[in-house]
Amino acid sequence: MGTVPEGVTLVAVSKTKPISDIKEAYEAGQRDFGENKIQEMVQKAAELPKDIRWHMIGHVQTNKIKYMASFVHLIHGIDSWSALVEVNKQAKKNGRVIDCLIQAKISKEETKYGLSFDEIEKLLTDPEIQNLSQIRITGLMGMASFVDDENILNEEFASLKGFYDQLHKKKIAAENVQLEILSMGMSSDYKLAIHNGSNMVRIGSSIFGERNYLAE
Repeated sequence: MGTVPEGVTLVAVSKTKPISDIKEAYEAGQRDFGENKIQEMVQKAAELPKDIRWHMIGHVQTNKIKYMASFVHLIHGIDSWSALVEVNKQAKKNGRVIDCLIQAKISKEETKYGLSFDEIEKLLTDPEIQNLSQIRITGLMGMASFVDDENILNEEFASLKGFYDQLHKKKIAAENVQLEILSMGMSSDYKLAIHNGSNMVRIGSSIFGERNYLAE
């Protein structure tokens, strides 16, 4: 893969990959790594350097948040109020503030998680959000359809960028909502995502090679 532009954070998706592969990327200067299973991320974090920034990029199960609350750098897939409440609770227990992204559903595929734009706006403007003082909502995340049609991908990415810009114009009052990150794009579509305004991409196979899904 080519390098990502300045100002775009590259999250190396290390799920199912061995410690040795992550160490190799770390030694090459990579610091942001993404996992989609909390248990796997916990195990790897215990064995790897402490300056790694761990990103939880999979669907968040509220009953497992406690296992990563002491070290996770950014949680990408928040798609419910109950998940935010639990992250806040576990962050408080660990004496930290945890950064989160709200996941928007931009694909029509039923397998994709996420909230509608209306649901996100309602959540971010709810006065109760200010009571969750141990979280900081730093942006939005979206996953495009798994298709080769660039027109569909562009449309989905552009829709999220437009909504992200719209939220900025509203100047949300809550101090713990600071929208800085627009996380869109994976190995197959990250260039289109960046073209449409993404400033964080999640790339796995282009870095580590094809993934062995039998290992999951």
